[in-house]
Amino acid sequence: MKKIILSTLVLTALFSCKKESQKTNDTVETDSLSVTQNANTEVAAYTPRELSPENVGQYLAKNNDTLYVTNFFATWCGPCMREIPSFKNKMQELKGKPVKFTFVNLDDKSDWDGAVKNFVTENNLNGHVILLDGQKLDQNFFSNNFKQWDGGSIPFTYMRQGNKTDEYLGMMTEEVLNSKIDSFLK
Repeated sequence: MKKIILSTLVLTALFSCKKESQKTNDTVETDSLSVTQNANTEVAAYTPRELSPENVGQYLAKNNDTLYVTNFFATWCGPCMREIPSFKNKMQELKGKPVKFTFVNLDDKSDWDGAVKNFVTENNLNGHVILLDGQKLDQNFFSNNFKQWDGGSIPFTYMRQGNKTDEYLGMMTEEVLNSKIDSFLK
């Protein structure tokens, strides 16, 4: 019963964000949260990879010198879509540095082959988007992985480098994103 209530609350919170744009792309396998990329250099078929909440939790707990920037989003969430260009700019700026950007998609499974795939392709986010089925999330996922986020709204960004973490709930401006990442890379 608790799982049904929690799932309903999570879905209600996620749907509170207004549906707007949708997109997708190819991906390169780089770590446990990456998706695979078709070897064809032409238009390659993109198949996002679904991970369990446990695997996402393991990724979030990585403790090394790499800065992991993990953004939880949905293609129907207006604020989520408005902050993506800032992340893309920072990804390009930091290319080749020990920084990994991952976008954890929380769309309904029925949208994975359409809206999410289109989002990844249109935003050239190869290897950066993974799928997480919101139906599999329970309160333990949030309390075990985050200090601030209870799953009640998105976007949500989690950063980790070694033992240092940062959480940001809501749409992040480019200035805030730059400031937070720069504080890790000093």
